[in-house]
Amino acid sequence: MSPLDPDVCYRALLARDGRFDGLFFVGVKTTGIYCRPICRARTPGRDRCLFFRTAALAEASGFRACFRCRPELAPGAAPVDALSRVVAAALRRLEEGALSDGTSVDDLARTLGLSSRHLRRAMRAELGTGPLAVADSRRLALARQLIADTALPMTEVAFASGFRSVRRFNAAVSARFGRPPSAMRRGARDGAPAAGTCTVTLSYRPPFDWPAMLGHFAARAIPGVELVEDDT
Repeated sequence: MSPLDPDVCYRALLARDGRFDGLFFVGVKTTGIYCRPICRARTPGRDRCLFFRTAALAEASGFRACFRCRPELAPGAAPVDALSRVVAAALRRLEEGALSDGTSVDDLARTLGLSSRHLRRAMRAELGTGPLAVADSRRLALARQLIADTALPMTEVAFASGFRSVRRFNAAVSARFGRPPSAMRRGARDGAPAAGTCTVTLSYRPPFDWPAMLGHFAARAIPGVELVEDDT
């Protein structure tokens, strides 16, 4: 993967250019916070910025996610074919819950036909960080989204986001975000999800052809389960 050009990244940050959303993250050395390039916070000076290809790499470097722009909602990074076959396969397994279900890095590597050393080396070469850091970042990003956007009880949030105990969930969230899960949960909100439902926000990088997507789903809607009306 080609290295980031800091000057290009900073110009995109100054312009809050949505085309770069998800393609890099910026860490601010004076605050210890990392953001998306579209963040509406005051733009830091160039000498205060460090640029990272992934959120996991920013977190591995000691930065915490911004509560304003919410990096966990950034659209996916570059296409899968920009990654090696090995790393792309490993990321798919991590998205499916590997390392959150009791499996080890050795187990993950074995399913890919590799040694754990080869897997770690490949991921560090492509992403700048190893499988454990990527898995931790994924768990915490999902946990934060479920805390902020749903009314699920914290116990359900913990297990749904891949933690094997509530104690570990509480400790990891507090360590990463600087506050416990209960303090991150929003208060009463207009349009809060009804009991028994789970609503999450899906971010995207514009432009996005919403009518075409609705047309795709309308033609395939399952009666009694899915319904497309107007632009919804």
